[in-house]
Amino acid sequence: QVQVVESGGGLVQEGGSLRLSCTASGSDFSINAMAWYRQAPGKQRELVAGINSGGTTTYADSVKGRFTISRDRTKVYLEMNSLKFEDTAVYYCNADLFIYYANRVQDFWGQGTQVTVSS
Repeated sequence: QVQVVESGGGLVQEGGSLRLSCTASGSDFSINAMAWYRQAPGKQRELVAGINSGGTTTYADSVKGRFTISRDRTKVYLEMNSLKFEDTAVYYCNADLFIYYANRVQDFWGQGTQVTVSS
């Protein structure tokens, strides 16, 4: 079994910073990519940032220059600076993994962590 667990959400004022962490653990796997998504009330889940096994990153236009994604083995981080009210959402970690015992690629999601930015 594989688990994906996020941490680091919370309440912060506009202009502040937060760092989210996510850890993938469990059965033998290799990481194809990991990413952060977010979902605000009444809106669809959207990609915030992603990083693949080669270290290539991608960002939503709305967070470019403010957020930084990084990875260290089975952990992925999202450094969020200059936070805005509209960044308020539940942030989800996604892990795209190759599971060795199943010999297939599988997608895993964390339970989500709330980020609230007060104006």
